[in-house]
Amino acid sequence: MREINELIDVEDPAWPLLREEMSGAGVPVEVLSGHAGIGRASLLQLQVSARSNLGGLVLNCGGLLVDSGWLRVFGSPSGADVGGLPSLAEVNAMPSTFDPAWRPGAGLVVAQDVLGGVFALNGSDPREANRPGEPGEILYFAPDALGWEALGAGHSAWLSWILSGGLQEFYDGLRWEGWRSEVSALNNREGLSFFPPLWSAEARRDLLATSRRAVFMSELLGLSRESSLQFDGTDPGFLGAA
Repeated sequence: MREINELIDVEDPAWPLLREEMSGAGVPVEVLSGHAGIGRASLLQLQVSARSNLGGLVLNCGGLLVDSGWLRVFGSPSGADVGGLPSLAEVNAMPSTFDPAWRPGAGLVVAQDVLGGVFALNGSDPREANRPGEPGEILYFAPDALGWEALGAGHSAWLSWILSGGLQEFYDGLRWEGWRSEVSALNNREGLSFFPPLWSAEARRDLLATSRRAVFMSELLGLSRESSLQFDGTDPGFLGAA
């Protein structure tokens, strides 16, 4: 086990370069203020260093709101405002004090979108967890398909892809006229529930004809998990605790 100073006091920390990359991003990015104590505790629990983009984010900021909050990348937010973005530690149900036996299980949830989509970093044995991809690869749980897909990239490449504007093509067909104003009205613990749901033939045929309402992310993710179990008997597993 590495002590916290070993994880923080590194040559070539990722944060300065990451800040530079965000300042020139091809998509609007809001960087939330962070909580140093939560960041340090999360780094220690995860045993990742500030040299990595994941470590740099968790240690130095409260998270990222990308494209008017469409995508929420988790960090270590300051304060406990109602509707505030949860921390990476909260979303992944990390222990309140360091536990050397704790592991993120099937994968570490690193971001969620307002549709109920989940980006997770694959764990050490994806096959055992019944997930695609390789260890350390980013996966996406697609709410319109009710399943996981491997994205073919690790965390750093995935983050660069997001900042370069990759979301526009990725969500092609899942955005509608006026989506930005609807998303901006949500708090950071809410997502959009569609009726008929995104995975239905009706929504695939005419997304604009669906109705949408704000719900807590926990409710939205629970509905996706229940639907997946009901329709194909597959449990997507952990999608985040908040």
